[in-house]
Amino acid sequence: MSGPQFTGILLYDGDCPFCSAVSTAIRRLESVGVVPWDDPVARAFLEAQFGETPFALFFVDIDSETVWAGRAAATELCERAGMPVLVQDIVDETYERFADAVQSVSGTDREIDPYHDAYPLADDAAALVDELAANGNRTHVPNA
Repeated sequence: MSGPQFTGILLYDGDCPFCSAVSTAIRRLESVGVVPWDDPVARAFLEAQFGETPFALFFVDIDSETVWAGRAAATELCERAGMPVLVQDIVDETYERFADAVQSVSGTDREIDPYHDAYPLADDAAALVDELAANGNRTHVPNA
């Protein structure tokens, strides 16, 4: 049996409480897998998509060939998971504070999370989508 097939992939930092909370929210979405940001294929994908490996939350929608980044990724995932509007608003309003806190704790001068929009999937990144999906882990919790 082959691994799970996903139509969406979340790239996130598993050590970040905010990112982990977003990944928990997507447990409602059977078709979305998660890949840690520091996975070599994830980093190669980001390099191919953005020309660098930005440190942020990313959601890759394979079907629409779109990559949502940062706050836009969190908002998109909350919406797809059917989270109440109040939760979506809280996610949107607090995203920057969490990104700033992660940058402060990491002790880096590198700008964290410079991307906050939806981007067309770049051709070079699209070539890595199958490998990225193969590295994805399922988060969906089936109804009991």
